[in-house]
Amino acid sequence: MHVAIPGGNMARDRKPLRRRTRVIAVTVAALTTTGVALAELPASAASLPKGHDVSSHQKNVNWSSARAKGARFVYVKATESTNYVNPYFSQQYNGARSAGIIRGAYHFALPNKSSGRTQAAYFVRNGGRWSSDGWTLPPALDIEYNPYSAKHKCYGMSKASMVGWIKSFSGEVKRLTGRHPVIYTTTHWWNTCTGGSRAFAANHALWIARHTSADAGSLPAGWSFWTFWQYGNSGSLPGDQNLFNGSQTQLRKFARGY
Repeated sequence: MHVAIPGGNMARDRKPLRRRTRVIAVTVAALTTTGVALAELPASAASLPKGHDVSSHQKNVNWSSARAKGARFVYVKATESTNYVNPYFSQQYNGARSAGIIRGAYHFALPNKSSGRTQAAYFVRNGGRWSSDGWTLPPALDIEYNPYSAKHKCYGMSKASMVGWIKSFSGEVKRLTGRHPVIYTTTHWWNTCTGGSRAFAANHALWIARHTSADAGSLPAGWSFWTFWQYGNSGSLPGDQNLFNGSQTQLRKFARGY
């Protein structure tokens, strides 16, 4: 994902710090019989719908080109905290739809700045909506290590407080849109900053970030499969590279809410 430059005017985005940990590769349950386990990109992944995520870092995206290169879905950064809206959001979000790409919006969380409910409301007001039109992915929460302070990587919050914050954000998104948010995170962050909470796996789709074969392996506590996998930060599509764990038909059903 991409976050705003600290101390700047938030007109540009940069890549946040990512913590990568070597783990033992294990097999995890797939979403469907056509899904793949979390590991280095296997040959079977070639049949999965390709996608990407973008922010203002990508500026005005050439969506017809992205579609021609295989993009079938995209997540677009809408907001961060309660004082930043992606200035390219409309071009990216609406442009993707016009090109025939299923799109959704994501919010970059700064849990130390305001409550989960407050940030969720800001997100929904500024692009984080959802409709069952088959072209709109559920809203997504991007929650990861604090890019502005290595000293307070979990935003200075206790594990219980972090779980409470995520519940607050999720509850408000669900109230306002009818969908629980997809949760984007890393296994290391989740287990470190939430204490391995299992409170969300039952009704929140997982968008896992793992970028190297050394990262392949375990999922955050509670989840037995991933729905989206961000496997690289460069490739044929603008922004970060992603896969959906299912078929194109299943992706459309997921967007519709069933």
